[in-house]
Amino acid sequence: MSYTKKDFSYFNGADIFSENSREIHLALYEGYVSNVNTLLEKIAADEVGDPRWAEMKRRFGWEFDGMRLHELYFGNLGKSEMAEDGRLAQMIQKNFGNFDNWKKEFLATAKMRGIGWTVLYQDDEQLFNFWINEHDTGHPVGLKPLLVVDVFEHAYFPDFGKDRVGYLDAVMEIINWQEVEKRLK
Repeated sequence: MSYTKKDFSYFNGADIFSENSREIHLALYEGYVSNVNTLLEKIAADEVGDPRWAEMKRRFGWEFDGMRLHELYFGNLGKSEMAEDGRLAQMIQKNFGNFDNWKKEFLATAKMRGIGWTVLYQDDEQLFNFWINEHDTGHPVGLKPLLVVDVFEHAYFPDFGKDRVGYLDAVMEIINWQEVEKRLK
């Protein structure tokens, strides 16, 4: 089995990202896909239980989650409006009182010190905003990621420098809410 990188050539971020920033980010994503495939080959060929095999198994989670999180992040960019009468809007209303309350908490989570991801997760009819440290640490078991935002420095430093808040505000303006809604289970 091997994975093929997805085509994110449309990833233009509604012009909030420079060509250089897009190239850096897509190259990182392609590296995750390549590393997943390399690790799959090496894990299959190595002695089960061998220390090298064990370290590759540990590394696999990092690379695989890095690949998938970037796919979700790129996939939820592209600007579309949230359907006011849609299920996602209703769930946000039920769980947070209104969209502004949800957004305030989501952005506060994304502004926390450190590197990682901010993810809106679904657990049945419950929604949660989570901070995910690194790629492979902190994912809530069994919850469905709906909205994923990269808050590693590589996501914003090329175009926004240290202005994480400016980056987050710009990203929130280009969310593809139709894609996020499709992810509901």
